[in-house]
Amino acid sequence: MEARKIIFLHGFFASGACVPAQALKGCMAGKALVLTPDLPLHPQEALAFIRRLCEQEHPDLLVGNSNGSFLAQIVASENGLPALLGNPYFEMTRFLAERLGPHEYKSPRADGRAHFVIDQTLIDEFAEVQRHQWDHCTPEGCERIWGLFGENDHLAHYEPLFLTHYTHAFHFPGRHTPTAEEVRTYYVPLIEKLLNGLSPSVNH
Repeated sequence: MEARKIIFLHGFFASGACVPAQALKGCMAGKALVLTPDLPLHPQEALAFIRRLCEQEHPDLLVGNSNGSFLAQIVASENGLPALLGNPYFEMTRFLAERLGPHEYKSPRADGRAHFVIDQTLIDEFAEVQRHQWDHCTPEGCERIWGLFGENDHLAHYEPLFLTHYTHAFHFPGRHTPTAEEVRTYYVPLIEKLLNGLSPSVNH
């Protein structure tokens, strides 16, 4: 039997080598193959990259964190894929506007790139994507796209917006970026339910 396949989409300052990505890969060893690519900085490039990867790899599930969840919602709703959105940041323009200037990635990238710049052009690109992020929401998607929200997340506060489009919101006692232990304890059980096509058994 062919192994299940998951694509993990990292947050804006992160890479495929970040702690949540590597923790998920380890937790799912023997159960599912977890792909943890580095995403392009620019949102349209990132979406095109994710769409191509989905066409090539035919994943069973998308899992994201922060900006990765913002992008995962778009592609999952387009393709009819299940997704787990960890602390989704649905208004990336707000996040970026407070962080103009040069930055460093917080985990290493495969291409060796360490630095990037947030400027108004990048913010405008995200604004265009944001305007259309809900275009492909469907009633069916309400059942297969789930949100997971850290109770001590002081960066993203988008559970109310998530619930205007989707039904299943869960919580964990963590911050914006989950630790390896939080991935194992809170992410993996939901991922296994989504992979097995199970409905949530509890209210959240």
